[in-house]
Amino acid sequence: MPRSGDILGYARVSTSEQDLSGQITRLKDAGAIRVFEDVVSGKQFDRPGLSALMDHTRPGDSLAVTRLDRLGRSLKELLETVENLKEQNIGLISLEERIDTTSAAGELIFHVFGAIAHFERRLISERTKDGIEAARAQGRKPGRPPLEPETVLALQNLVQAGMTAGQAAKQIGIARSTAYRLVKEEG
Repeated sequence: MPRSGDILGYARVSTSEQDLSGQITRLKDAGAIRVFEDVVSGKQFDRPGLSALMDHTRPGDSLAVTRLDRLGRSLKELLETVENLKEQNIGLISLEERIDTTSAAGELIFHVFGAIAHFERRLISERTKDGIEAARAQGRKPGRPPLEPETVLALQNLVQAGMTAGQAAKQIGIARSTAYRLVKEEG
């Protein structure tokens, strides 16, 4: 995907004692027309600057960072962000790692990231299945235990009294999805 849009920068530091100016300068020198900023730990998922950048981008634009770890602390989070960029036809430029997904070689990086994400999802799925089989082999029943009959009866009474399943769920302290499932099974 040849670059056709703007380069938008993203700079992030973890604490207010750290300085964003070095990242901002490097991103502007690399052609970023605007730099979005966050002063927030990478462990936090709520990053208003990154959200604003994603709202601002258009297909063909490129997101530039000084290093990949600015986008996410874990491989999983980084892969999710990269996949999101690819789906929206937004390029990724990482200055430190010299990655530019708008080039042919850089596009290969997108594919490698995608393959790693797929591999990780498969591993998680296989581990989950293995865990369930092991639990069953030991005579345990995986999953949540069934609700007490009194809880189910309380839900039914509240719904019959005019509450929605969601309101009743909150009242008796169960998940809304569980309440809706039980009401559907009853009806």
